Amino acid sequence: MTDAPSSTSPTVAVIGAGPAGLMAAERLAQAGLRVVVHERMPSVARKFLMAGRGGLNLTHSEPPEPFLNRYDTPARARIAGWLDLFSPADLTAWAEGLGQETFIGSSGRVFPKAMKASPLLRAWLARLDALGVDIRVRSRWTGWKNGALAFDTPEGERIERPDAVVLALGGASWARLGSDAAWIPTLEDAGAAVAPFRPANVGFDIAWSPLFRDRFAGQPLKGVALSHAGRTVRGEALIAAYGIEGGAIYALSADLRDAVTRDGSAALAIDLRPDQSLDALTRRLAKPRGKDSQSNWLRKAVHLDPMAVALLREAGPLPTDPALLAARIKGVSLTLTGVQGLSRAISSAGGVTLDAVDDHLMLKTLPGAFIAGEMLDWEAPTGGYLLQASFASGVAAAQGASRWLQTR
Repeated sequence: MTDAPSSTSPTVAVIGAGPAGLMAAERLAQAGLRVVVHERMPSVARKFLMAGRGGLNLTHSEPPEPFLNRYDTPARARIAGWLDLFSPADLTAWAEGLGQETFIGSSGRVFPKAMKASPLLRAWLARLDALGVDIRVRSRWTGWKNGALAFDTPEGERIERPDAVVLALGGASWARLGSDAAWIPTLEDAGAAVAPFRPANVGFDIAWSPLFRDRFAGQPLKGVALSHAGRTVRGEALIAAYGIEGGAIYALSADLRDAVTRDGSAALAIDLRPDQSLDALTRRLAKPRGKDSQSNWLRKAVHLDPMAVALLREAGPLPTDPALLAARIKGVSLTLTGVQGLSRAISSAGGVTLDAVDDHLMLKTLPGAFIAGEMLDWEAPTGGYLLQASFASGVAAAQGASRWLQTR
């Protein structure tokens, strides 16, 4: 049962009204604390609403071990603790508790049946209001001033002295929606170690031929398997004028980004027929072609559409030997020559290092200040993993703040 905050209850300021910040605010209010949320934008959860335009993939239904393995290795152990506090099942139940029925898609992803974020956000804000959470928009945190929090508001500077603070200011992608990483100097001045931000879940540059680019940019590449450095991901990608992007690319983007940064380029292999073996393809391609053009023959023999055939040609002239042609279909080799920047990235890697916070997400150099969400140095692919960990980190930070206040 929720304890209603009293006039003597400790106050916690939550700075940033995205998924991590609002989840921290909810848990803190449910613990009987007075909560004030500060958001510098004119409205809350703008990036969350943007994510909802594609259907709002809340989380994923896969078992715990493969789910956890989606997160980058350095942060995985810490994220496991967050997921223990707020699991995918907990997130689904939370959404259902807000009156938003969910369903599991064919890919295992979990969505609200409304397929958008706005109904969920409205119900969530109503709950926060009922809990007494005070949300102040156009309230931009400018740092600490004589030990207090300073905010730039339409009415001028405002100074507040909460008993604890949860910082959930976002990473460095989608700056126009509020995540501009302007907080970095303030936290570095406070002694926090901050890793440089890098684009995550981002597209990559490929030097397409003009003919391929002009004809196929904007078209999806479906039912393929992408491989890099011994790791393979099934899914879809999207041909872009600059190169390639999409869900399967994002699942490999951390390794691809690091390879391009380190070596200047990265090799990506695309299996255009992942459900057919090399031998089966070779046998099909060994049959007489007759009077068909090569493109028409590939369409009939192995069901390749014009874009797939053109992609094969991007790797060079098509082999005439059936085995060599089958091998290319099973692994079209593309060279990625660059990474799209933070302005085009869905999310970011980097931020406050996990060594800079304790097990309860409190800054080691600043007792009473907790960090949540994409401000922390972790990354994950799209598919529900980003939102899940953001929500869960908000729960972890709220629990940490509650415990710290109880021990004072």
